Amino acid sequence: MSEHVEVIGTGSASGTPDVVVIDARIQCEESGVAAALSSAAARTGAALTAAADHGVADVDRRTTGMGIGTRWDHQGGGIVGYTAHQTLRLTVRDRDRAGAVLQALAGAAGDALGIDAVTLDVLDPAPLLREARSAAFADARTRAEQYAALAGRDLGPVLRVSEAPLSHGPAPRLLAAKMESGASMPVEPGESVVTTSVLVRFGLG
Repeated sequence: MSEHVEVIGTGSASGTPDVVVIDARIQCEESGVAAALSSAAARTGAALTAAADHGVADVDRRTTGMGIGTRWDHQGGGIVGYTAHQTLRLTVRDRDRAGAVLQALAGAAGDALGIDAVTLDVLDPAPLLREARSAAFADARTRAEQYAALAGRDLGPVLRVSEAPLSHGPAPRLLAAKMESGASMPVEPGESVVTTSVLVRFGLG
């Protein structure tokens, strides 16, 4: 194997999130399976209609899961009912409407609504990824040049490049507010950070 130096470079790029992603859960408890499924379907339909009425397009509304479970008494000796649920993912492309969409969901689904997560993201992360890759490779070359100089050698050609998995910075926050109060729910956009690492092997001259 030829003499070489192998380094890991890291780079990141940040941008302002332009969409809000809401992961919602509709959950209904009834005494029978059919009643539980029917209740969950009705509440889910109402929630989806409310989302559509507040500008969430068809392509941005999707069901991510559904199921039904048995509820037992406290001693576990008998069935007391059934719980049916559906989970939804809604992408709100206008950040300023996220609070109104959440309130509309609460009004439509009532106590059956649960919010599993509210996150902000960049709709098209490709430009940020390209920027982060360029920064990572530049960082790797700078490190390799220093090591080569310390060894009294010239830095040679690139022999190998391998990219590490991506990571994202902390998600911006949705400020807490009581839905039933009718108060606005402001969103702090913050920044979405994409970080990548690259392993680069350089030959030594």
